[in-house]
Amino acid sequence: MNSPSRFIITPKNNRYNNTVKVGDKNLIVNTNIETFQSVSKEAIVHAVPKTYKGKIKIGDQVMIHHNIFRRFYDIKGKEKNSGSYFKDNLYFIEPYQIYLYKNTDKWIANFDYCFVIPTKSIDNFNTNKEEPLTGILKYGNKFLENVGVNEGMIVTFTPNSEFEFVVDNELLYCMKSNDIALVYEQQENKIKYNPSWT
Repeated sequence: MNSPSRFIITPKNNRYNNTVKVGDKNLIVNTNIETFQSVSKEAIVHAVPKTYKGKIKIGDQVMIHHNIFRRFYDIKGKEKNSGSYFKDNLYFIEPYQIYLYKNTDKWIANFDYCFVIPTKSIDNFNTNKEEPLTGILKYGNKFLENVGVNEGMIVTFTPNSEFEFVVDNELLYCMKSNDIALVYEQQENKIKYNPSWT
C-alpha cells in the first residue's frame, strides 16, 4: 500500500504526549484535545511515496508537524480526526511535513530544516531562563554547511521562527535555514538550556 506522493505514518507511541511521570505515578497535564502542545510529533514511517527518491525508509522514526495527529471538534461539537487521518491509526503526510528523520543512530534534518538547542540566560536580572534568539546548532543541513554554518556553532535566529520539539528528552527549536541570522564570531562556551519537563 503506497500513496503516489505522500508518506503513510503511524504514531510512535500515542497521538498525544499529555502525561508526565512523577515518582511512580503518571500525571495527566492536559485533557484538551485541541491544545497543539500536547499532540505527539513522533511517528514511524509505514509506507513511502511511489515517487519518493530520498533517504527516508519504512520503519524510520520521524518528527512531524503538530497537526497530523491532532483531533478537533466540528461546529456541531463532534470530535473528529485531522484531515491527514487514513484508517487504523495510519495517517497521510506530505514530505515537507517531516522535519527530522532517524534511520541510523543519528537524527538527520529533512529538506532545509534545522534544529537549535536553546542556551541558558546569564542575565541575573531577567526572569527568562533562556537567552533570547540564541542557541547551538544541533542538526544542520547541506545548505548551512555550504555557507560555513556547522553543527555545534552558536547562532542567532529570527524572532518567531522557531517551533518547539522535544527530541530524545532534549528541548530543540526547529526552523528553516534562512531563519539562522548570525553566527557568533567568538564561539564562546554557552550553557545548554533544557527544562525539567522534557
